[in-house]
Amino acid sequence: MEIEEALSIIRDEAKPIKDTLSIPVEDAAGHITATDTIAEMPVPAFARSAMDGYAVHSDELSGAKSDRPVCLKVAGEILAGDSKHFPNTLNSAVRVMTGAMIPDGYDAVVRQEDTDYGEKEVRIYTPVRAYDNYCPEGEEIKKGEVVIPAGRHIGRVEAGLFASLGMPEVIVRRPAEISVISTGSELTDVGETLHPGRIYNSIRYMLIASIRQEKLRVKHAGNYPDDKALLCSCISEAAERSDIVITTGGVSVGKKDLIPEVLDTLGAKKLFSGINIQPGTPTTVSELEGKLILSLSGNPYAAMVNFDLYFWTMIAGLMGSPYYLSEASEAVMADPYKKQSRRRRFVRAREEGGNVYLPVLKHMSSVFGNMDRCNCYLDIPEGETVSPGDTVKIWRMR
Repeated sequence: MEIEEALSIIRDEAKPIKDTLSIPVEDAAGHITATDTIAEMPVPAFARSAMDGYAVHSDELSGAKSDRPVCLKVAGEILAGDSKHFPNTLNSAVRVMTGAMIPDGYDAVVRQEDTDYGEKEVRIYTPVRAYDNYCPEGEEIKKGEVVIPAGRHIGRVEAGLFASLGMPEVIVRRPAEISVISTGSELTDVGETLHPGRIYNSIRYMLIASIRQEKLRVKHAGNYPDDKALLCSCISEAAERSDIVITTGGVSVGKKDLIPEVLDTLGAKKLFSGINIQPGTPTTVSELEGKLILSLSGNPYAAMVNFDLYFWTMIAGLMGSPYYLSEASEAVMADPYKKQSRRRRFVRAREEGGNVYLPVLKHMSSVFGNMDRCNCYLDIPEGETVSPGDTVKIWRMR
């Protein structure tokens, strides 16, 4: 099966979370809107001046020139934040500051630099057209308009729009909850003594960081030895209390690779495994009682490649938002890669200015520390090599 078919299967299986939360707008960044936001008021709610100057009737200034100014009576002054009303009288002007309300009947603003700054009477040296320097009611947002649709990732612009509508709280989709189960009797948690033959579990912390940086929740995370009964119990419990269960290690065909057997024992429905990809060919996605299980390799780089490919498509479905989707794009190869693979190979790389570089020499699936110099995966078809100048496919790292 190709990666694209596997992603299509995930999109079909991942259904949006129905639970919603109401959160303060200042805490909304990074969340996903659960409903359409419909403006209950226009923005701005009144016609306002775009600059410091004088509100005028534009047709009264048609003949204004520097040597033959139009003289108007100044009816008063409105500062930003004032709520004043003036009679709509002929041959008059109202001094207005930037952002101030424009009185009814006045259809333009003359900037103060084109006047003599008069206080009782003002001489105006240039004509204006109707609605020059004039921000009409609803210029940015009209009442009844869908301002932000459901499924939108909330960033600074969205937060500003909510605030401009006077909304103290926002309805968002409840963040997906993920359990991370790391398998392997060799794993040691940070802070514990590292005995001979054992390793610290780096993958778990990489996955937790990836999940939390997108405002998603880690429901549970832990290391578990290679024990079938124990793994059956913890995966079953994790599926009950999480939206997604991620397992790492034990997914291949080694003597202690118990995950396939555990999933069979639990009655999980296998959606796919054995994808045409290197590294991480044994990566498996299953479904257990309506919950998705992503079973990754125990090698750090292999785990991260396949996590980036499949996990974010799961999240896009659960959160009802395309924001999380990672899609392939094209760039031009700057460095050669001459190693052929009998499967489609994903190589860590860096894209800059439309060119793809290979800034590291070590590409083993067990090595991950050099990923900090990379920002994408180079997607090389099976049996092929790439040379400088070739157009290649890349997938962004998150």
